[in-house]
Amino acid sequence: MAVKSLGVPLMLTFLTGLLFLMICFPGPYLEAALRGLSIWWDVLFPSLFPFFIISEMMLGFGVVHLMGTLLDPLMRPLFRIPGSGGFVAAMGYVSGYPIGAKLTAKLWEQRMLTRQEGERLVAFTTSSDPIFLIGAVSVGFFQMPRIAAILALAHYGGGLLIGLLMRFHGKENASNEPSDDSLNDIKPFHPKSTAVPRNQNRLKQALSSMHQARIEDGRNLGELLQQAIESSIRLIIVVGGLVVFFSVFLELMTQAGFMSGLNHLLEVVLSTFGLPPALSEALIGGVFEVTLGARNAAEAGASVALPYKVAAAAFILSWGGLSVHAQVASILHATNLRYLPFMIARFIHGILAFCLVLLCWNLVMGPSPISTLPSISLPASSSISSEIADRFMLWIILLLSMTFISLCWGVIRFISRYIRHVSKK
Repeated sequence: MAVKSLGVPLMLTFLTGLLFLMICFPGPYLEAALRGLSIWWDVLFPSLFPFFIISEMMLGFGVVHLMGTLLDPLMRPLFRIPGSGGFVAAMGYVSGYPIGAKLTAKLWEQRMLTRQEGERLVAFTTSSDPIFLIGAVSVGFFQMPRIAAILALAHYGGGLLIGLLMRFHGKENASNEPSDDSLNDIKPFHPKSTAVPRNQNRLKQALSSMHQARIEDGRNLGELLQQAIESSIRLIIVVGGLVVFFSVFLELMTQAGFMSGLNHLLEVVLSTFGLPPALSEALIGGVFEVTLGARNAAEAGASVALPYKVAAAAFILSWGGLSVHAQVASILHATNLRYLPFMIARFIHGILAFCLVLLCWNLVMGPSPISTLPSISLPASSSISSEIADRFMLWIILLLSMTFISLCWGVIRFISRYIRHVSKK
């Protein structure tokens, strides 16, 4: 109770301090706000907004029920989440943050996830999208397309490891009843079983589940599109506001000298663990904002070996930055999913990605040092539509691959049960 009572005074003190710094540094504050607004309008809005709308409509059409039935044999044994989590994982990995959190919240609203399952799911489906990892970080910041392989392995491989670790999160039969008194009016959770009777085809059951979900939704195409656009606009505006806020906050902290103090402190910590102290600026920047941290990692001093620079970038991409954390927290606020497990999972993901880069560097990149390639930039004529098409292709390939693996796993389990049944006779 004492901690909660201090919350309001601390928040007022924090906001008053920010206001004072805005008055002291009006020029840098305005430039930072415009820079954050430019990032939102030029990068985030065109890349995320279409996926927000499409994911909403797919939920309305029952596609998530289709994929849930098909992917259940894969997702439950590995990650202890329903098969519908496979749809969220595919969309989250292809579209980037915060799509995974948004879809997880939607599944929770439709009573398809318990709180424990939702916390497991959002912990490993919140990741950077391949376009940003390859185009912005590997090609744009590092000017080395070859490092995209090791970055992807560390980032997405670490995400899957987090999914496997998070399967131990929560009790085996945890209830979905909210622990917060403000959520007591939520209806009890009644999970829809995705188990398929032995005498019924899984694909047929998946199509039947999709059709039944579409009937229960009841909205026509016009209503579905209108509500998807309205919901997506609200969310993208929240994302934009948080990006601008953290851009201003980081600039004000830099102008006030707080960032230099944090850099010196982190330099001591890095030196203690035998890591290059020059990475401190990149890591501190990445704690707050992904783009700034990744760029600083690429521009770290010549004294820092390339594997350490790439490892720092992998940590930053996996941590996500407090700007992304705030976006996820704002989405989870409407549910009873807790933010703390997500934050811990992000930090562990960052550590895993950092270690995976160093451990797998010689295996993926070769033992010889890599020389800097000539400067390569993305073509100016590349349009947003081509990027969206690329993401859709990646998403389709990922979903098909997961479905194939799930079906193969189902066949293996069927053969195993059949052999045990025959041996008993």
